[in-house]
Amino acid sequence: MTEPQISILENGLRVASWALPGLETAAVAVTAETGSRFERPELNGLAHLFEHMVFKGTKRRSARAIAEEMEDVGGQLNAWTSRDTTMFHARLLARDLPLGVDLIADLVSGARFDADDIVREKEVVLQELGEARDTPDDIVFDHLQEAAFPEQALGRSILGDEASLARITRDDLLGWQADHYAPQRLTLVAAGKVDHAELCRLAQAAFPAAAGSNPSPVGDDVRFHPGRHHDARRIEQAQLTAGWAAPGHHDPAQDAALLFTLAAGGGMSSRLFQQVREERGLAYTVSASLQPYVDAGLMSVHAATDPKQAAAARDLIMMVLHETAAGLEQAELNRARAQAVAGLLMALEGPQGASDYLGRSLIVHGRFLPPAELVARIDAVTVDAARAAGAAMLANAPARAEIGRHKAAA
Repeated sequence: MTEPQISILENGLRVASWALPGLETAAVAVTAETGSRFERPELNGLAHLFEHMVFKGTKRRSARAIAEEMEDVGGQLNAWTSRDTTMFHARLLARDLPLGVDLIADLVSGARFDADDIVREKEVVLQELGEARDTPDDIVFDHLQEAAFPEQALGRSILGDEASLARITRDDLLGWQADHYAPQRLTLVAAGKVDHAELCRLAQAAFPAAAGSNPSPVGDDVRFHPGRHHDARRIEQAQLTAGWAAPGHHDPAQDAALLFTLAAGGGMSSRLFQQVREERGLAYTVSASLQPYVDAGLMSVHAATDPKQAAAARDLIMMVLHETAAGLEQAELNRARAQAVAGLLMALEGPQGASDYLGRSLIVHGRFLPPAELVARIDAVTVDAARAAGAAMLANAPARAEIGRHKAAA
């Protein structure tokens, strides 16, 4: 596998390519280091609405033309918004890469934000919000985020709510574009059958000259809180979540925390799955995950169980987590390590996975992090380090969010 090539264009746009031999396809994406945690509280949902609105038409293309041009060549175009990142990406034949670059650049820099389209798309987002609220195993994670980071940007929903969406105006969308989508704040990445010099030429032609941009930085006052949220609606399966403050991307303990989390609840062989589901039958679904941010992190556990068994499931989950922190075995660590390394390397075998990794690496680390370097970090984690990372996360009371008519956690 070749090494990626990285350039900074005259307009400040960072361009990175990763040539993968033997392919006839390419993945291309623009990554913006922005998301819902950059929003003002009263405009919660702006980043996500912006992502929707650019597909409604640009100065050069209608919404229909955007869809038809990509599908005329058999390509796929999509986007997503998280709390700290927004990505617009396309997968297509390598010969059609010029269209992919031009189309994505047109979306992020040339959206027209028609007033009627804004009204209609707000209704679409409200339907998306309604769908999320009607899906307990989806919305419970928003509740957990809010409980863990109350009255903070990290605790707010990516979708916003009815009141905040109603406040967003065309000027807000234009301001968001000017602040967060100037070329010097973007990274264009492509992987697959791609030539770096050609990609730079395409990017120089497609993206505008540099523009002023001075968005508010993410604050450094992230504060984890062991909050509680209980939605006592009547449902067939209670949704239980708990979350603990965890290492962020740049914390030396992040790799050990990841392996502890995988060993505790990362798969069917994990302690949580084996003891909570297989041995006791207390939950249909049980798992643990780690979400790192630049300046914080959240380790969470989720279980879906019969409301009558919620208390027993909750108690057993806590016992298993603490037992794992105290007595994680070498075989369990090795298994978690294999999961982490295999997941990374398997994803890199396709253009989309390679493109995603390259973009995330540049955004998080400011450089390309060679997979071998990341694998070496994971290989260096010892049993003692993984136990210590788990114990450190579990040392304080968790935040909790639960849905269902059952006795809530104290």
